[in-house]
Amino acid sequence: MGVINTTPDSFSDGGTLYRGAQLDLDLALDRARSMAAAGAAILDIGGESTRPGAARVSRQEEMDRVLPLVEHIAAQLDVVISVDTSNPELMTAAAAAGAGLVNDVRALERDGAMQAVAASGLPVCLMHMQGEPGTMQDAPAYGDVVGEVRDYLAGRLAACAAAGIVAERTLIDPGFGFGKTLAHNMQLLRGLPQLAELGRPVLVGLSRKSLIGKLLGRDVPDRLPASLALAVMAAERGAAIIRTHDVAATCDAVAMWTALDRQVEP
Repeated sequence: MGVINTTPDSFSDGGTLYRGAQLDLDLALDRARSMAAAGAAILDIGGESTRPGAARVSRQEEMDRVLPLVEHIAAQLDVVISVDTSNPELMTAAAAAGAGLVNDVRALERDGAMQAVAASGLPVCLMHMQGEPGTMQDAPAYGDVVGEVRDYLAGRLAACAAAGIVAERTLIDPGFGFGKTLAHNMQLLRGLPQLAELGRPVLVGLSRKSLIGKLLGRDVPDRLPASLALAVMAAERGAAIIRTHDVAATCDAVAMWTALDRQVEP
């Protein structure tokens, strides 16, 4: 899953698709085309930054950022388009515009989101987050982070089933960096097999995350090697989808692990 942020303030690539104050659709399409050619099966488009401390944007502004690009990519590329949003209006509109997946950091908890996804017929990724982006890193606390995240996701899967969203339309994401300390993130990485036991594909987003900076002292532009290591470790522990800013390098890293795992013969 390649990341395409239409935001001016996302932690890693915010503003890189802008010409002045405007999102450049052709530049964004070039980024999408490059990621698809490099091996991305899914492109995840977000219009509101969820980095720690991020400010909220209006629902209309988020839609104005995301929908034109969804339409632009859907018309020209054969790739699954994921919309990274908690906005039920955007979920509905994106489905009509050609999106193939909803990726919600709030796991359909916002009013109207569950109903919007149920009506759209799209699959959905349910993520765990303690708190809200503006405050989630103030003082995250757990007794058993793996168990609590697992129980929360199991509960959201049950809520989806009750709303008519069948299990086959659901994915889960432990939410690395979303209301978790460094220790919590590492415990979750070790505990991914327990989350996979829920029987749904596990998506992980570890690309360029702050845990790398905390462990290794690397600034965002220098976090690729560690991101690749984390991608391979996540795949080894049962992750089905790797969300990344660096598609080509991540595909190569995971392909090498896959070749070893499948015992490719000379």
